Order: sequence, then C-alpha cells, then structure tokens
Amino acid sequence: MQKGGNKVKQNRVHGLMVGITIGFAFWGSVQAEPLLLKRERTDIIRVEATAALSRESSFGGQRKFREAAETQEREVSLHALSAVLMDGDTGRVLYEKEGDVFRPMASTTKIMTCILALENGNPADICTVSETAAAQPKVHLGAGKGTRFYLKDLLYSLMLESHNDTAVMVAEHIGGSVEGFSQMMNQKARDLGCEKTCFLTPNGLDRTYMAADGKEYTHGTTARELAMVMRYCVMSSPKREEFLRITATPDYTFGDVEGKRSFSCVNHNALLSMMDGLLSGKTGFTNGAGYSYVAALEDEGRTYILAILGSGWPPHKTYKWADARALFDYGKKRFHYRDVYREPKTEEIVVREGIGEREHGSIPGTEAFIKPVLRLKEQERHLRLLLAEDERVEQKVELPEYLEAPVKEGELVGHVCYLLDGKTIRSYPLYADRNVRRRDFLYYAKQVGKRFLMKTGKRK
Repeated sequence: MQKGGNKVKQNRVHGLMVGITIGFAFWGSVQAEPLLLKRERTDIIRVEATAALSRESSFGGQRKFREAAETQEREVSLHALSAVLMDGDTGRVLYEKEGDVFRPMASTTKIMTCILALENGNPADICTVSETAAAQPKVHLGAGKGTRFYLKDLLYSLMLESHNDTAVMVAEHIGGSVEGFSQMMNQKARDLGCEKTCFLTPNGLDRTYMAADGKEYTHGTTARELAMVMRYCVMSSPKREEFLRITATPDYTFGDVEGKRSFSCVNHNALLSMMDGLLSGKTGFTNGAGYSYVAALEDEGRTYILAILGSGWPPHKTYKWADARALFDYGKKRFHYRDVYREPKTEEIVVREGIGEREHGSIPGTEAFIKPVLRLKEQERHLRLLLAEDERVEQKVELPEYLEAPVKEGELVGHVCYLLDGKTIRSYPLYADRNVRRRDFLYYAKQVGKRFLMKTGKRK
C-alpha cells in the first residue's frame, strides 16, 4: 500500500515538473521578438479625428494650398521681391512671397548686431572708435578714431539712425573683431534654425567673400529667416525688453565718455507713429538690397512679425511702408484666435505577456490592457491658435498596436498631435494609466501548479 502511494506521489511530482518545463518553454517562445523592436514599431497607429476636424485627401490638400495662395495674391499686392508675415507666438508663416529666396538684407542686419550686444555686453561697457570703424561710409556717427562711447548709447545710434561705424564699434567690442563678431552672428543664426543666412558684416553693407577653399559667401538672408531672427528678438530673447525699449524710442541724445561732443538720434521707423500697436522695426537700404524692412506689431493679443526684402529702389522709398501696412492689415483681418483643443478618443492597448487586472480583481489567464491618458490640468486643456476662418486643424492620436509587459503607470505610450497643413503644431504625451506586471517564470509555475492541483482534486 505504501509502495503504491509512493508511486502515485512520484507520478504527481513528475507531472508537476513536466508541466513547469512546458510552461517555461511556452513563456520563452513568446520572447522571440525583442522588446525594443516592439516598442519602436510606429508603422501601425490608430487615428481618431473629431467631426469638426479636417479629413481631406492629399489631392484636396493640394487644391486647398493653391486656393490659399491665390487668395493671398488677391488680398495682398506687394512691391517687395520677398516677404513673410509670421505668427509671433508659434512662428507659423501666415503669408509668404518667395520667402525662402536668398537676398541681401542691408541694415536689417543690425537687429542681430543689437541683440548680441545686449546679450553679451554690459550697458556700461566703453567702446572705442577704431580706424576700421572710422572709415565706414555713410550713414555714420562720424566720430574720430580714439573717441570713446558707452555701449548703451551706441545701441540707440545703431538702431535709430542705423550708423555703420557704430555697428563696427559694437562688433569689435563684443567679438574682438568684425570677423569674430560675424562668427557669433552666424552661430546665433544657426541656433535659431536659420540655415541660409550668412552674416559677413555687422552693419549690412553689401559684401561677398571668397574663402581659401574657393567657396563664395554673400552677406544675406531670406525673408523667412529674417522674420525668425526678429521673432527671437521681440519674443524669446532674455533681453527682449531692452531691445523693444531701444527700437521703440522716438529720439535719443548722448555724448562721448569725455563729454566733448553731443549726438542726437531720430528713429527712422516711420510706422511707429503711423500704426497702432507697432512694437519694433528696422529699415535698411543698399544698392544691392534695395529697400528692406523688418517689424513686429501687436493687435488684440496677436503678435505679427514681418520681413520685407527688395521693396523697390530709389526713388521708391515709401514702397516698404505700403507693403508693411498691407501685410499687417491682411494679418489682422484674416487671422483670429480659436481654441482647437479636443479631448482625444483613445482605446485600450493590449499588453502582451501582462497579468490581466480588471476592475473586479485579478482574473488569471485574461489579456492585460492599459488605457492611454493625458496628464493635463484643467487650465492646460486649451490650444489657442491663430487661424483663418477656412483653416482646419487635424487631431491625430498615435499609439502602438500593442505593448510588451511590464508597463509602469505613467509610462509614455503615445502622443496626441495637432496638425495644420500636414505639419505638427502641438503634441501632447499619452501615458499608461496603470501598472501591468509581466507573466514571468514564477507566474507560469504557479499557474501550472494550480492546474495540476485542480486536476488531481477532480480525480479524487
């Protein structure tokens, strides 16, 4: 009797070990595809769009783009060869005419000279007129070599009267030399995302340079990138307040450090007194560039940035003002803020090899899920965008088809994207709403053990 009992016991132990081995083999088989590859699979996504959002085909999108361009041409007639109107808050281009064509930019260059001086210098710094500075052509301050000035005074000379010798004084003081300062200007341009812009002078005088490798460089930019620099100056720079104060000053008087001479400056940005809400601006002219203008305007909480290149040549000095007015009026009339935020519709995501946990407790063997959730406060559930009446924003929810366990609560699992004209303008992260543990060897061992005990119990 005891002998038979021992045999049954041995069979039970043997069966349990076989079951555990089979369970372990099964557990290993589902690991064939690496976890990293699973999480990087972004080719399979689910897309949800609210009824109010656009679902146009690519053909429809192209047609809409052409119609928008035609509307712009009808509503805005410009003298300028290149022009851009930009949303100051987002950097989105609202109007564009040959915005990416490289052209000379004349004294609009000086917005970069000014912002670098503000960010890297001290208002009380003393700058000395060098031989190079004194030799600059008109328009110039006209101080002799060796004359000393405070940096804060020179910035008014730079931005109000657009003095070319002042730009060289500032460049030599901040960058050690004109060449050193040009390197700083170009680096700042790259930091701001300007890939076509080339700064060779701090004052904007036309210049072409042949490098030792035979490559030719020309001082210039595009209307789009000039607007990007201006947007930084008035919206993002840590010295934006100082920049705005200088460029909005109607007139300014100062003297040299020794007090031997007095100098007066008058702001040549005529729109400061002609347009309500104008924040800042800088004019420019050279024979190569023609008339250019860059400016910022605020209206009913909206900030517009414009850049105009090649807006006529003498005697058409007023073309740039007409172009600027037309662009600003176009922006104010056509674009208004709308709140396009919508609560996203998200479905549960299967968590492979996860231990299923539902609302009423743990159910062995069931599939595991997580629910993607936004972690936004109530005041953050808004997305105000400057839009034309006929523009539509698409909301796209990007999620993987499945996840691999383990998953931690708060883990990033996807994004809610808002797209305008096919470009993402805002993205919100989606997180897992719960922890999901992995079905590891111990889990399968327990399951096999439970099933074995259930079977032996039934036999009894």
